[in-house]
Amino acid sequence: MPGNPRLFLLLLFAVNALNFFDRLILAAVTEPVKQEWALSDTRIGWLGTAFTLLYAAAGIPLGRLADTWNRTRLLGMGVALWSALTFASGLCRTFTQLFLARLGIGAGEAVCAPAATSLIGDLYPANRRGRALSIFMLGLPAGVALSYIVSGTVAQHFGWRAAFFVAGVPGFFLGAVLLKMREPQRAHSAPGLVFAALKSSAFWLIVVSGALHNFNMYALTFFLPALLSRYHRATLQTAGFASGIVVGLVGGAGMIIAGWAADRVYERCAHRRLLVAAFAILLGAPSVYFALEQPGGALMPFALFLGVACFLLYAYYGVVYAALQDIVAPEFRGTAMAIYFLAMYLLGASLGPVALGRLSDYFRARYALGPALALHRAMYVIPASCLVLGAVLLAAASRIKHTHATR
Repeated sequence: MPGNPRLFLLLLFAVNALNFFDRLILAAVTEPVKQEWALSDTRIGWLGTAFTLLYAAAGIPLGRLADTWNRTRLLGMGVALWSALTFASGLCRTFTQLFLARLGIGAGEAVCAPAATSLIGDLYPANRRGRALSIFMLGLPAGVALSYIVSGTVAQHFGWRAAFFVAGVPGFFLGAVLLKMREPQRAHSAPGLVFAALKSSAFWLIVVSGALHNFNMYALTFFLPALLSRYHRATLQTAGFASGIVVGLVGGAGMIIAGWAADRVYERCAHRRLLVAAFAILLGAPSVYFALEQPGGALMPFALFLGVACFLLYAYYGVVYAALQDIVAPEFRGTAMAIYFLAMYLLGASLGPVALGRLSDYFRARYALGPALALHRAMYVIPASCLVLGAVLLAAASRIKHTHATR
């Protein structure tokens, strides 16, 4: 085993935080980009979606490569690639140039989750995996929060392009460290179990849940700063700080607590781990609804209700990722995560910002609403979709058997 698993996990957390930091810069600087290039919400949504297209396409071969090649080296190369293209995004002068840069970022980031989660699966046993994966996935709210706060602040004082320059540098250092890390020993299972997950209805329901959850979360996180700026009249910097606190601090706390609770459930009844995520999502739906019911300008009540929602919605990640590891053979983990992420990003993340942007433009044109009211009304699709997601997770939990591919 390569040194201390905790230090290895901390490094993977940092990589994942940078992954989401770079991914969400555009959300933090949506308004100045929109104004400079006179873009509609639909085209802004396409910029948010661009990286998911190559992310989804490259995920399967890179996931399979993570099952057969050196994962730390693969991850280090991916970090260096997406960091270089993040820096290059600040040099873009047209919508097309930025769209192409975002496509390339997606290709680099596609290696992160399959390689990192496969590494964690070998570093930690099943009864500690929920907590370990929650710490890794804590990089999501941490990266999003830092991106909102840092990118929003840098953009307000130095322009939106500077935010991309600031974000591009750290990845070169992380990539260099990963290239020097030693690969942990892989676990093994019986040959017949390697592709058994493909025949499992629980696996495919988890895949569907990933698409639904990413639809919700990317629609919400991408347009949240814009909603705060338009509907609640916050400045760019205030919108970034408010989004960062609600998503990062509160969402991160929910993720860690859910991971601990899921491991406790696993010890008592292994196949019921998914119930933690299902009930959290079902409780999160009304929390999003009540946040949206707050009047324009009521920033504090909106943030309180949305904070409760993020605490519950972010329970999904560590819990569901751990459940997926429970039912997948070690030699298939990278590929299984790639299949799961293909649905998450091609059917979820790629559609979420675009669908919400198109819905906002539709309400603006159909009912002659201003951009603030149109975007606010479009946001109501999120709590409705959360209810569907909760039902899918309940169905998946009922189909996971007592036997697992690996412990």
